[in-house]
Formats: sequence, structure tokens, C-alpha cells
Amino acid sequence: MSFQSIQHILVALENQPEWEKPQGFRRLLACWPEIVSSKVASQTRPISISREVLWVATSSSALANTLTLQRYSLLKKLNTRLSTSLVDIRFSTAQWQNNTQTTNPLEAATWQDHPSSVTYSPIPQPPECNDPIAAFQQWADSIQARSQHLPLCPQCQCSTPSGELQRWGVCSFCTTQQWCDPHLP
Repeated sequence: MSFQSIQHILVALENQPEWEKPQGFRRLLACWPEIVSSKVASQTRPISISREVLWVATSSSALANTLTLQRYSLLKKLNTRLSTSLVDIRFSTAQWQNNTQTTNPLEAATWQDHPSSVTYSPIPQPPECNDPIAAFQQWADSIQARSQHLPLCPQCQCSTPSGELQRWGVCSFCTTQQWCDPHLP
């Protein structure tokens, strides 16, 4: 078995057909300021592409109306830059609000509040390594150094974020195992 670099694996994954739509949306996000101007781009946010229609949030209804009148010229510019063609653009203020202002508490929760969250001190980056086994060893050493200060799970003896131990009494992996197999301790 040979090890491959993460970059090589990511490139292979992104070249799969399932990744075509997310890549198209990323390309759209990258060229959006050039298509509409940086000033307009600061007041708009492309949200999604659904059924060949681009949905864009705008900061005001006046801007949404103005851009709606320009949508055919914007479509023409976008379709020359993208690999997939769009048939329409819809502008709305409905999704302009920040994600932090959501009323759904599940959406408002942040990763920092999650029991599995751990704050790591920065570890110096090792020099570039072309040997896959040495690169893996460097990665393993950095992970081990990061987890030295963490408490151990009483069930499996793995390093565990303290939030998981406070919430479940064991690590998330042992908790998941218990949920899947109720006969386990």
C-alpha cells in the first residue's frame, strides 16, 4: 500500500462527477465581484444554484429590483465564465441577514460551544516532506503532541475533550457505540 499526499487525494475527489456542482458554485463565487463590480458584490451574496437558477441575497429591495432588471446581461457574463449554464437569476433580501441572527438555536450554535471542541496551541509547521511515511509520522507526532493535555476516556483510554467527558462521561466514539448497541456498558 502506498501513501498519497492529501493534495493528490483532494484533487482526485474534486475530479469526481459528484463534485462538479460545488466546484461550479465556487467558481461563481470567485468571479462574482468581477461580474457585478466590487461595490455591488459587497451588498450581495450568491446563496445557491437550484435547477439552473442562481439565488442571490441582497442588502436592500431597491438593489434587488435594480439587479433583476440587469439579470439577462449578468446571466450572459456568468455563462461565459462557468462550465454549467444558468437560465435565470433571482434576487431577494430574504436571506441577507447574518447567520448569527438566526432564530433557530441549532443554527446559532457555534463549534466553540460543542463538547468536542478543543482549543489547540499552534504547532510549528514541519518542513515540506516528499516521503509519505515520514509525512505520516510528522502528522502523527503533531496529533499526539496536541492531545497530550487531554484527559483519557475511562472506557477506551483515548484522549478526549473534557466537554465530552462532562456531557457523556466517555468519549464521543464510546457514546456512539453505546447508542448503537444498548447492551454495552
